[in-house]
Formats: sequence, structure tokens, C-alpha cells
Amino acid sequence: MYDLAVLGEWLEFAVRWLHVITAIAWIGSSFYFIALDLGLRQAPDLPPGAHGEEWQVHGGGFYHIQKYLVAPARLPDHLTWFKWESYATWMSGFALLVLVYYLGAEFYLVDPNVLDIPIWQAILISLASLGLGWIAYDAICKSRFGDDNTRLMILLYVILVAMAWGYTQVFSGRAALLHLGAFTATIMSANVFLIIIPNQKIVVADLKAGRAPDPKYGKIAKQRSTHNNYLTLPVLFLMLSNHYPLAFASQYNWLIASLVFLMGVTIRHWFNTRHARKGSPIWTWGATAVLFLIIAWLSTAPMFHVEEEASLSGAALRFAEAEGFDEVHQIVTGRCSMCHAAEPVWEGLHWAPKGVVLETEAQIARSARDIYLQAGLTHAMPPANLSYMEPAERAAVVRWYRAAGL
Repeated sequence: MYDLAVLGEWLEFAVRWLHVITAIAWIGSSFYFIALDLGLRQAPDLPPGAHGEEWQVHGGGFYHIQKYLVAPARLPDHLTWFKWESYATWMSGFALLVLVYYLGAEFYLVDPNVLDIPIWQAILISLASLGLGWIAYDAICKSRFGDDNTRLMILLYVILVAMAWGYTQVFSGRAALLHLGAFTATIMSANVFLIIIPNQKIVVADLKAGRAPDPKYGKIAKQRSTHNNYLTLPVLFLMLSNHYPLAFASQYNWLIASLVFLMGVTIRHWFNTRHARKGSPIWTWGATAVLFLIIAWLSTAPMFHVEEEASLSGAALRFAEAEGFDEVHQIVTGRCSMCHAAEPVWEGLHWAPKGVVLETEAQIARSARDIYLQAGLTHAMPPANLSYMEPAERAAVVRWYRAAGL
């Protein structure tokens, strides 16, 4: 049975790697086309219907690119679509959400000290929030309210702040910020799948039928693409946040997330202005620095330190009752708890690494899989074996984990 933990770890690693690869492809192409679009130049010899052109050099060759606001007079024989990068990023991200937060809900998704709900309810809330979030966003964009882009962006920001707060009232701090990133990424990918690509296909169909394409479809797609442009960097921050308890374990984690969206705007505004050759708004650097310093200050607010529950259930209970748990409890408190504590005693540490506290029996039982993989099966922990964990102690951890039969 112990092989399942190893297999699960490698499966998670493989899916995470795939997610990073596809995200690089999607974000890279998105950033490139935004820069290309903003850098287009007018030229007297442009063909009819062309909006601008750009000359670029890369890899020892020159590229001459022209953009049509609606469509060219004739559909080219070969047309490259940029869509699978987005689809694969969302699908691999959702697979990772299932592997880490749904299958590991008892450890990573549900925190009884935040909201004591059954795992199935937490997963249902997670799924519903992603789906309903897109439906609400799409409806607002298509309403008359969405005709004013500035007004629309302000409302969307308010909604994101509300979602940030709402997630922290339901899930663990780590899961809350991750879900805010998934909520935003779902909107971005759905923009591509349900709006941008379908609109482009309508234009292509019109061209094939000999009809003049309606420019409204390009206008709608441009609006959604702009939203994606400003949401990309905050999503990256939120996806990385689960590795940094200073971001997710603060009492102000929802406010930190809210400020991150503002940093996304200031950073992208600098790039967009530069790409459009409209100067270099240095003020955005100052604004971003100030926002980041505020975030760093908020992160030093008291962490979530609450009394551990007296009872355990599910997998954690099996680990707590498994043969060898008393010995492992002594090993962990002796070799790990000087760092993995609410108030670490190791010099230079001010909070538990990754936000993992291993002081009580319940905390150790809930972290059984990580202890097994990092301190039993491998020598990843303690780092550089600073607390001198003996081979016999690591073997005891392995025996205990396997005794639980999970």
C-alpha cells in the first residue's frame, strides 16, 4: 500500500510540471501578442484593411507582421490558432487541484478552525465557485454595464476582493489563495474557449462564405483579451503562494491577495506603455514597490494559531492509531519541532517552514504523508540533516506509515 504514496507524489510532480510547461506557452504567447499589438506601426503601403505592421528580428532572421482589425479580404491557406496553450493550462491546473486539494482535502482544503464542513461539501463549494464565477463574469461583460471598460474593470476588481475574503471564510489559508487563482484562471481560460476563439471562428466562417465579417466580434474578443492581460501576473502570484505561508497564513491573506491584483495592473501598465512606445511610466515602479511593502507588512501580522482539535477523523485518525505512532511522535518532536512550531526556536526562523506546525499528535497525524515522504522515504528533511535524524528513526517513520495501510 505504501507505493500509492510514492506513485501519488510522482503523479503530482508530473502534472505540476505539465502545468508549468503549458502555462509558460500560454503566458508567453499572450505577452508576445499584447506587445505586438501595442507596437504596431502605420505605414503608407499597408494593404487594404490592415491596421498596422511590425518588423522584428529573432534567431538570425527577420519577420514582417501585419494585423487586420477585422479580417483580410481573402482567408489564407494556412492559419495558426493559439488556443491549446490555454486549454492545456486550465486542464492540467484542474487536475492538480483534484490531486492535491480534493484527494487531500482533509489535509489541505478543509480547516475545521475556519469552517468545519464535510469534505464533499468543500469540494462542491470549490467546483460551484469556479463555474458560477465564470457565469456571473460573462453576464456582466455582456450587459450594458460592460460597455464601459473602466467601469467594468472596477466592478471586476470589487468582485475579486469579495471572492478573496469569501474563500478565506471557507477554506484553509493555503487553499483560499489557490482557489482565488483558480477562480481567476478559469475566467481567463473560458474567455479563450467560449468567447475569443468562437468569435474568431465566426469571422473565418464569414470569410469562407464571402460575407464581410462584423467588427463587433473582434471588439468583444479584444475586451476579454485585455482582461486576461491584466489578470495573468496576479494568477502567477496566487499559484505560487501555497509555497509561502507569509502570504497564505496571515490573518490578512485576503487583503494581500487584493493588493496583488493592483500590482498586476501597475506592472502590466508599465509594459503596455513601453510596448506602445508611449514612454516609460516610472511611477508604476514606485507604486508597485509601495504595494509590495504593504503586503510584506501585512504578512507579519499574527499567523493563524488556534487550538488543535481534540478529535481526529478519517485518514489522520488511522495514522494516530497506527502501530509505532508514539515512537514517531517522539522522533518528530525531537528532530523537527524546533523549526516546525508555532514559535520556532531555531535561530533565524520566525515562522514554521511552509506553515507546517508539528507540535501536537493531531498535527503530526495530519502531516503523515509529508513526514513519510520527506523524512522517512527520502532525506529531504531535516534539511542537511541539521538535527541529526538517525537511519533507525527514518526507518521507524516508514514502518509507522505503512502500518496505517494507506
